[in-house]
Amino acid sequence: MSSGRDDGMSDEREEPENTAPGSTDGATPGSTDGTTPHEHRAHEHAAPPVTGRQRLVAGLWPPRLSRAQLTVAVLLFVLGLGLAIQVSSTSDSGGALRGARKEDLVRILTELDNRTQRLEDEKRGLESQRSELETSSNQAAEALKQTQAKAQQLGVLAGTVAAQGPGITLTITDPKGGVEADSLLDTLQELRAAGAEAIQINDVRVVADTYFTEGADGVLIDGHKVAQPYEFKVIGNPQDLEPALNIPGGVVQTLEKEQATADVVRSQKIVVSALRPSKQPDYARSSSQ
Repeated sequence: MSSGRDDGMSDEREEPENTAPGSTDGATPGSTDGTTPHEHRAHEHAAPPVTGRQRLVAGLWPPRLSRAQLTVAVLLFVLGLGLAIQVSSTSDSGGALRGARKEDLVRILTELDNRTQRLEDEKRGLESQRSELETSSNQAAEALKQTQAKAQQLGVLAGTVAAQGPGITLTITDPKGGVEADSLLDTLQELRAAGAEAIQINDVRVVADTYFTEGADGVLIDGHKVAQPYEFKVIGNPQDLEPALNIPGGVVQTLEKEQATADVVRSQKIVVSALRPSKQPDYARSSSQ
């Protein structure tokens, strides 16, 4: 009897244990493909595939610049900055005219037209002289006449001959002492640009090589001290000279900023009597000799 019981118990021990539902031999519970839970979770959280756009962004940023590329970038930046400053300066330079009144702009345009007309008249005069020389029966007498007239014109320009004609008188009064040599030089240049043909400041004749300096006692013109009020006697077309001084941002407004006054009086007869000594050049000779 004991032998039969032992056989029955032995049969029960040899019976295999039940596996978990849904599992297969050699597989971990909860998996149907033979992978472990750790491998299954890693597979679920794997990174998505990289797109072409993402690879392009990764290649461009952060930038990888060589020394040559960095140098070119700096040069382009400096060039762009310079162009911006130039454009800004050009825009600022036209600010005075941009804010000018219509009457002032018309006057400036008229002044430019008058300058062009003067040059055209001078051209026609020279052409007429050439024609007279070519057609005159007495070319020697005509040449002498024109030479004398030319000598008078050059004497006026050189300051060795007195001159008279229509023009203006400009008187600058400077009670605060703010008008310096450079302001007087700017005034002279403006008058020359407007067509002044002969100029005298106080007792000094102004010529091509006239210079202004600032001395201990005030302004010096060609080394001669001049005291205020500064009186400009100017021969030229009054309709051109006076508007040139009164344009926006011109001489009159600049002097007013220095708390000085500028009075302009037109006249049909201005006499420029101050003379410069005639000097014989040491080296220069006429090329026609």
